[in-house]
Amino acid sequence: MRRAGLWTADPPQAYQSVAAALRSATPALLFGLRLWVAVCLALYIAFWLQLDNASWAGTSAAIVCQTSLGASLRKGWFRMVGTGVGATAIVVLTACFPQDRIGFLLGLAVWGAACGLMVTLLRNFAAYSAALAGYTAAIIASDALGATGGASGDVFMLAVTRASEICIGIVCAEVVLAGTDFGGARRRLAVQFAELSAEITRRLFGTFSLGVRELPETRPVRRDLVRRVIALDPVIDQALGESSDLRHRSSILQAAVGGLFAALSGWRMVAVHLERLPSNQGRREADIVLGNIPRDLRSVPSEGEAKSWAVDPSGARRACTAAARALTALPNRTPSLQLLADQTAKALLGVRRAFDGLLLLADPARRIPGSASARLYVPDLLPSLLDGARVFVTIGAVELFWIVTEWPNGPQALVFATIGVILFAQRADQAYATVMSFMVGVALSAIVAAIVEFAVLPGVVTFAGFSLAIGLVLVPAGALMAQPWQTVMFVGLTANFLPLLAPANQMSYDTQQFYNGALAIVAGVGVAALVFRLLPPLSPGLRSHRLLALTLRDLRRLTRGPIPRTANEWQGRVYSRLSVLPEQAEPLQRAQLMAALSVGTEIIHLRRIAHRFDQDVELDAALHAVATGDSSAAAGRLTRLDQRLAALPNTRPGARARLRARSSILAMSEALAQHAAYFDSEVKR
Repeated sequence: MRRAGLWTADPPQAYQSVAAALRSATPALLFGLRLWVAVCLALYIAFWLQLDNASWAGTSAAIVCQTSLGASLRKGWFRMVGTGVGATAIVVLTACFPQDRIGFLLGLAVWGAACGLMVTLLRNFAAYSAALAGYTAAIIASDALGATGGASGDVFMLAVTRASEICIGIVCAEVVLAGTDFGGARRRLAVQFAELSAEITRRLFGTFSLGVRELPETRPVRRDLVRRVIALDPVIDQALGESSDLRHRSSILQAAVGGLFAALSGWRMVAVHLERLPSNQGRREADIVLGNIPRDLRSVPSEGEAKSWAVDPSGARRACTAAARALTALPNRTPSLQLLADQTAKALLGVRRAFDGLLLLADPARRIPGSASARLYVPDLLPSLLDGARVFVTIGAVELFWIVTEWPNGPQALVFATIGVILFAQRADQAYATVMSFMVGVALSAIVAAIVEFAVLPGVVTFAGFSLAIGLVLVPAGALMAQPWQTVMFVGLTANFLPLLAPANQMSYDTQQFYNGALAIVAGVGVAALVFRLLPPLSPGLRSHRLLALTLRDLRRLTRGPIPRTANEWQGRVYSRLSVLPEQAEPLQRAQLMAALSVGTEIIHLRRIAHRFDQDVELDAALHAVATGDSSAAAGRLTRLDQRLAALPNTRPGARARLRARSSILAMSEALAQHAAYFDSEVKR
């Protein structure tokens, strides 16, 4: 009876479980099919054109394929650029050293090092383009060099052929993906902008209703939101890949990200100030600020309902503008109330810039008032220099081993060592583990390729049969690439399958040649892993410490020299460092960067105001204390400056500017007091 009951009750549940599993696996399987079709199309065209090495066309198609259409299109475009630059570089290098083997190989190592340097200086797919420029040169050089590293005079035609094969693969992948996937990065970016704007606005207004003991609870929320804002960067890149009408106005999207950072900075200053106020004064001033916020803006939709802002944020944008104007026009203000009003207005104007990005995503043809976006700067040069040195050492060591041993497959090992050491440098402290996972995928790919080449392909005589044979590998491997578990390993399996298989119009089933090639690929990736072990990237703790130290150094430079016209340059430097702050960074370190952002902005504002009212001497004394790492002395000097500004008669023009300067003094003093240990720390030069 039990068994009968089990069989009558369980099948519907089993069917539901199977159906749910199939539904969840469908997107991954569809991606695997797209990848397979793109590879087959690229190989068919390469065979039809009778190109020398069709496997590079198929490999390029497999590598360009991404689960996001925007990522694939963007990656394909930058891959073309990198391929062209790398091919040109190797031709120029050959022309410079036509009969000089040592000069040519040294030049190849220097070029690889330069590309490795640029990989970590650039961002997203621009960094991928720099990586392509490096190992495309190595790929062409591997064909142009003899057994002991002598350059060939046919390098120009080899460069044209290899670049053509790679571009064929890119175009085929983009055609297949664009024809079968309509993309969703634009909508996804709009939803993320709307949800972040709604949550920041809702929590900003909620801060005015909190008690003094509850205000510290807002800190971890802000730090989490900082991470979410940073995560918008790759999604913006994907949206630009899908939508050509966004690319020439991408500065508006970058300004929208900067607006969210500004909103978080303003919210932080509000929360810090309310914490330090007596409860009665804080409650009174909070009510005044809230009373000047339009009611429709105070009823911010919840995060789940904020998607309505992604469709039409124009009403909320107008409300933010009206609220900011009302706050800046408050009568009978004190420095404390002025600080709350100014920082709240700053946060709302930042959210308004995010709404500008939403308006662009909703209607790219719409005219949006230009807003200056903070230019991004190099956050820290040392990791990039270390990456460049690592690439130089790797290429040089493999070249030397190749020349000494005269290993016929040395060029192939050089190619994959270059790929591994350049491509995975962006993984920072995870680079070694990532390369090891990739090498496992390469080993699995060698096993699978051997089975297909020696057990399946000898009985296949048509391209259709060949396509089905490789589909048995590429479809499941592509599907596994699209899931989150061991993604790098399956990328290694998929990307190296065709170079190992080496498909050609006239297939050669030479086992010795196959295993020598497989050994060269595994050895090349193994060398990259070994170099990452011997010359590891900077640890997350050291990178975080350096980013904070560099920010503090730049902050102290703001205290002297010419007065910047705007805070855009300073904000750009801090945004750049926030965007690369390691995930392992302590929450306090993110808070310190945000505090430095606020202090630097207030310094720029105060220097301009003090010059206007002849208070340069007092301000210079306070800023000198900041520059020498003495926050307590700086606070005392700022207090004296505040008293001098307060003593100026109200009949003198600029009363509102002086009040705003006094609120800046208050904001700066509170930030210096809250993070005195950071602002007083020593910066090593």
